[in-house]
Amino acid sequence: MIDLDEHNHQPAESGSTAHDRLVIRQKFAVRLVAVFVVGVVLGGFGVSQLRDSRDQRERNAVVALVAVPQAAMGGSASPGSVQLSGYLMLINAGPAPITVHGAQAGRPGVVLNSIGQPRLLPPGSTGQLVVELQFECSIAFQPEPLSLRLSVETDDKQVREVSYPVALAGSLWEREALFDCEHV
Repeated sequence: MIDLDEHNHQPAESGSTAHDRLVIRQKFAVRLVAVFVVGVVLGGFGVSQLRDSRDQRERNAVVALVAVPQAAMGGSASPGSVQLSGYLMLINAGPAPITVHGAQAGRPGVVLNSIGQPRLLPPGSTGQLVVELQFECSIAFQPEPLSLRLSVETDDKQVREVSYPVALAGSLWEREALFDCEHV
């Protein structure tokens, strides 16, 4: 029997196809949102890691060093000049370890050169560098600090030149040099 009163001429499976398309679109939208959220999270993590890495590099590049004259050991004297050996105390006041490779300074009347091995200084630690000093007795001792140049390797393996003023006035080095100059 055929019912001619039925006005629904769509095949029975077409309603199911429309529903399937709607479900596929919803799943696609959910996946798209999920991919977007994952991208935002990963991007935020990457930016955070980049900032941390940059901050760490900046901390590793900081050199905060204090240098103080220490003991003066006997040396040699020749007419008009005195040569002494001594120790230069180094204090790493920075946030990262450093290696001090050498020190040099000079001005009229005095020359300083390091002769010891490089010194590794962890943060907050002290160490000594062996130095040789040459004093010219004919040139008056000057009260202003001696500008010391230090070759320093930072934790990022970069070698930097750092200047630090060292007060010679009143130091053991100056007293020993004055004594030796008077007795030459």
